[in-house]
Amino acid sequence: MINFTTLYDKHIDNLFAFGSRFTSDREMIKDCIQDVFVKLYTRRDTLDNVEKIESYLYVSLRNRINDEFRRNVHLCDHEITDFCMKGVAEAEAFAKEKMERQQQLSDSVEKYFYMLSPRQRQIITLYYKEQRKYDDICQIMGINYQSVRNLMHRSIMRLRSLASSLEVAV
Repeated sequence: MINFTTLYDKHIDNLFAFGSRFTSDREMIKDCIQDVFVKLYTRRDTLDNVEKIESYLYVSLRNRINDEFRRNVHLCDHEITDFCMKGVAEAEAFAKEKMERQQQLSDSVEKYFYMLSPRQRQIITLYYKEQRKYDDICQIMGINYQSVRNLMHRSIMRLRSLASSLEVAV
């Protein structure tokens, strides 16, 4: 089950920046983001198969902003200029490219993660994915505080050495 408060807090700034590429109307962007989260909440039971929630949010926001543009065009009878559409297309291409780069980076990190020893993977998982404190990790792994710190340091250094061939500029 999704914790909507955490999801909202985690993505609101990036979604707002993304929406700003389409329009300078800050209130419209805020309304569209709110609509996306309301839709996500009301359809949460049917969206269990959504694997990449971040991509889903970006695409939903883009679609919602486009819907708002279309609605405003019908209300005020203004035509969307080629320049405006070009900006939207460029923003979509940029967002898609950014998501692809992030996915490649994520895939690379995951590949290197599985090259670590089981204990190194365990400590990385406990600290970064489960956000456990060192004291908790000591109890879970049954080792003392300094050993946890040493293992964490060695794990990070091993990841860095494995990823030194990674040539992705983010």
